[in-house]
Amino acid sequence: MKRISMFAAGFIFAAIFSVTASAQTATPAAPRIVVIDTTAFGAQQGGITKYVNALTSLENEFKPAQNELTTMATRIDTLQKEIEALRQQAATGKVPIDQNAAAKKVEELEKTQREAKFKQEDATARFERRRAEVLAPITQDIGKAIGEYSQQKGYDIVVDLSRDEAAIFLWVNQAKTDITKDFITFYNARPAGAATAAAPRQ
Repeated sequence: MKRISMFAAGFIFAAIFSVTASAQTATPAAPRIVVIDTTAFGAQQGGITKYVNALTSLENEFKPAQNELTTMATRIDTLQKEIEALRQQAATGKVPIDQNAAAKKVEELEKTQREAKFKQEDATARFERRRAEVLAPITQDIGKAIGEYSQQKGYDIVVDLSRDEAAIFLWVNQAKTDITKDFITFYNARPAGAATAAAPRQ
């Protein structure tokens, strides 16, 4: 929702400039400004159903990769502890250690670390691509719905509270201006099929 908030900030500055420039000739009607928190869209409880379902689907799609990385991380941790124990044992000199076995553990640790790094980078890249494919049509539809909703309600400016641009407001009566919950209810009640997430590639 970054683009929405940037446009909103631009509208605010434009409105302020317009009011200042025309103050000597006329008294313009004050714009109706409301705020929305787009981070609430992904909440499991009370969020936008279509958006939450897309996030859940994306998480399930990459769960096998995440489980593999978790298993590798556990193995790396185990090997590091075993190698450290062998080093401490060797330092005491009381009990001899199997140098060949210790070398194999170090070799396995280094190999597993390299593989984990590669798999992590690959999974991250694939996740970002899929995230864009899955969420782009939905976020675009949400953006259009915000415009539709605002026109119905007669709002002139909608500011995203999750962005820093909202800090230009020194004070906001949030109880009267926050439309987040009302918009989520409005969006969830819209007909299904307005936005369709891309199917996973085989």
